[in-house]
Amino acid sequence: MIKIVECTNKRQMKIFASFPLKLYKDCPYYVPSIYGDEVNILNPKKNLSYGDSEAKCFLAYKDNVVVGRIAAIINKRANKINNIKAVRFSRIDMTNDIEISKALLKAVEEFGKSKGMEIIQGPWGFNDSDREGMLTYGYEEYSSYACAYSYPYYAKHMEELGYQKESEWIEYRVDKNSYDPRLDKAVEMLKKRGYRDLCDSLSTKKVIKKYKRAFFDCYNKAYAELDNFAPVDERQMKAMLQTFAVLINGRYFSVIVNKEDKVVAFCVGIPYIGEVLKKHNGHLIPSVPGILKQKRKPKKIELVLIGVLPEYRNTGVHAMGLARFSHHFKEDDIEDVFFDPTLTTNAKMLNSFSGFSRSLRCTRQTYRKRID
Repeated sequence: MIKIVECTNKRQMKIFASFPLKLYKDCPYYVPSIYGDEVNILNPKKNLSYGDSEAKCFLAYKDNVVVGRIAAIINKRANKINNIKAVRFSRIDMTNDIEISKALLKAVEEFGKSKGMEIIQGPWGFNDSDREGMLTYGYEEYSSYACAYSYPYYAKHMEELGYQKESEWIEYRVDKNSYDPRLDKAVEMLKKRGYRDLCDSLSTKKVIKKYKRAFFDCYNKAYAELDNFAPVDERQMKAMLQTFAVLINGRYFSVIVNKEDKVVAFCVGIPYIGEVLKKHNGHLIPSVPGILKQKRKPKKIELVLIGVLPEYRNTGVHAMGLARFSHHFKEDDIEDVFFDPTLTTNAKMLNSFSGFSRSLRCTRQTYRKRID
């Protein structure tokens, strides 16, 4: 018999945070989240992405042994913007028993129903910078820092339980030697029109200090049309900036402005830190030396953000960032480059990669179902 227990104290949240570490102990492809972040996801004072959400965490027990976990999130802001009544499931992990999956999802459904929600959907996080989507292809690829790994049986359970496909993402690996010479021509043309990459002349610290609000204004507008997107607020900006400060190598950070000094596009890559986090089970403090080493001299680059203001999407302005990064891939002898998930409906962004030789790395998707 499966028993579902709501997490109501710190001891239970530690169990919640550590369960995936046990589940994936022998999996070479899994990369943990930051352990401290997982322990504190229900604490709005420490989880800066919490916003005006409501959330609960649950554990599944079988014969007094923890066999699964799940988080339930009602993002009120996203629901209002998207005109839906949805409860999200997030951080779902379980052993290979469909009854465990069923019981975990039922707990989320019941929480959502008690709050007047009509559908359950996921995996979605607190916002668009949180891990989202369930792996459906690429189970033998090492997981990215920004995305959750999952065993093949996860998706099978969702289908067997009657969940329907919702959003779908594609992740590409890029051949670092497949540079498109048209990018250089595009950059020269853009410069003549008054566009410039701030990171060509300013340090990352100075760019963030002066342009952070303009950056996030561009971020919110660039992603406004994406599935279930809700704009980041002040606290979420702070959380993202904290991550940027730790991870960003200025050679893989581009903020493009027009001749009026308005931020119109951005490209953000981060050194891959999956091996470091895995070595220390997601604990941040012992991971810091390894993270800083990767930041100084990265071997793999994870391209996490590319965005362009809607009115500038036909200018090709993002080429300034991609061109700059591409030159650095060769100069820094980068071993592997991959793009984080791009929605299959985001045709313009997918087309922006067409000049590179690329291969499919992973696919992932979310699921949804009406609450009975």
